[in-house]
Amino acid sequence: MSSLVNLSEGSSLAFHGLAIVAIRHPERVTVKYLANVLNASEAHMAKIFQRLNKAGYVKSLRGPSGGFVLTCESDDLSLLDIYEAIEGKITMQACPLGKEKCRFSRCIFGDRLAEISKDIYDMLKSIKLSAFFDNIKICKESTYENN
Repeated sequence: MSSLVNLSEGSSLAFHGLAIVAIRHPERVTVKYLANVLNASEAHMAKIFQRLNKAGYVKSLRGPSGGFVLTCESDDLSLLDIYEAIEGKITMQACPLGKEKCRFSRCIFGDRLAEISKDIYDMLKSIKLSAFFDNIKICKESTYENN
């Protein structure tokens, strides 16, 4: 089935993984735990959290009781911040299709695609990580359930 808005697996894992880390704060959360809960490979999860660490959203603590902890308030961290940490900085282009020159004298979409792109951008910027807290319940047994 096709979807109009597609997020990469990396972005999805970053959103979900950071929500878990934030909910479990101040407890340290391991990549192994996150991979188990989110049914992802540990290697992929480690790469995602390396990017989140580089962006300054989590801190990695090493050792037997190591793991990741959130370094900022979940009310201050937007989905756009997380998305850009994984996918790179979003640049709003004149043409949402990424074309430098239109085949027509005037874009057949007018400004509509640019407006939709701006709406999605603004929505990701306005939704904070803390908005997920009421939607999931994290259990100590490495599972989670939707409420």
